[in-house]
Amino acid sequence: MAHRIVTQIVFTGARVFGRAFAEAYKQAAASQKHAASSGTAGNTLSSSGLTLQEACQILNVSPPKAGQTDVTRIHEQFKRLFDMNDPKRGGSFYLQSKVLRARERIEMEVRVAEEARLREQELKEGWKPKLYRDR
Repeated sequence: MAHRIVTQIVFTGARVFGRAFAEAYKQAAASQKHAASSGTAGNTLSSSGLTLQEACQILNVSPPKAGQTDVTRIHEQFKRLFDMNDPKRGGSFYLQSKVLRARERIEMEVRVAEEARLREQELKEGWKPKLYRDR
């Protein structure tokens, strides 16, 4: 009689754990599918969630026009705000990281525009390989 009760407990426990595991797997798969479709997974710069306009507002600079901007002004603003929010001086690590992400976002935008400009220039002028000669 005791072995029958122990067997029922074991099978009931296995069934409960099996159902819980299956449900957790379904939720994890749905979460992964949602993250992939919404674009939250990806490179860290674009997944930081900052738009170019937000980044410019954080650093208090004007948005790059046709990929051109005053990089020295961006770096001055970044340094000032980054140092002002230093956690060792009572600042906020969250705000410091927002300032860093804003600078990275603007630099990424400028870099992408510069690469596009160089590609366009190469298409107009033709490909000119760089030759390196040994002495």
